[in-house]
Amino acid sequence: MRPDDHSAVIFDVDGPLLDLTPAEEDAFFAPFRDLHGLEGLSRDWDSYAVRNDLEICREILAGHFGRPPDDGEMQALSRGYFRALTDALNTGAAEVSEIAGARGLVQTLHGMGGIALGTATANFREAARIRLDRVGLWSYLRRYPGAADEGGAKREVLARVVAELGLPKDRIVFLGDNLNDLDAGLACGVHFIGFHVEEPRRARLAKAGAKATAGDHGTSLALIRGLLGLD
Repeated sequence: MRPDDHSAVIFDVDGPLLDLTPAEEDAFFAPFRDLHGLEGLSRDWDSYAVRNDLEICREILAGHFGRPPDDGEMQALSRGYFRALTDALNTGAAEVSEIAGARGLVQTLHGMGGIALGTATANFREAARIRLDRVGLWSYLRRYPGAADEGGAKREVLARVVAELGLPKDRIVFLGDNLNDLDAGLACGVHFIGFHVEEPRRARLAKAGAKATAGDHGTSLALIRGLLGLD
């Protein structure tokens, strides 16, 4: 962290910054088909024991093999995913969909100075990099790229980022769109903003205990300023 950083804003990627598209999901599941002949796998991320790409890959392969996958099998799968994702984006079969106002929010926070920016995503770090780089966001977020690679639930992903930041927890804001993001924010003791463009999803987060919610990034910025005392 830079010596002058006094605060941090950490983003879940899908929901607050990007909208995960069906074509990008296709890329995730492609190596299961190509390497192991597995098709028709659940795309309901909440149906898996841990909502984390690494853990989902382990769960699917363990069910297929009847044993835990080894490192080589996991690496082959993740490499296949990154290759399929890159190919889909390069050919136009897939396109990264940015949430309205996401780039403006990140750039505004970066321009304010003194605010460290990063991610806490359930996606693999390399996949997050590929996708965020397509919309010009990776360069702002790459210093603290919390991701699925080390495993664990979202609270563990966020906890690793919080530990690396070394800031007081009341100087950190986390934006997420799911109940597991809320759980992570509460478990780590940081400020949490429940972001979603759909009101029912925001209401769900509020009912579960989110004290602050936003449906657009103008509201997100105002909430961040208030929570961090930047007004």
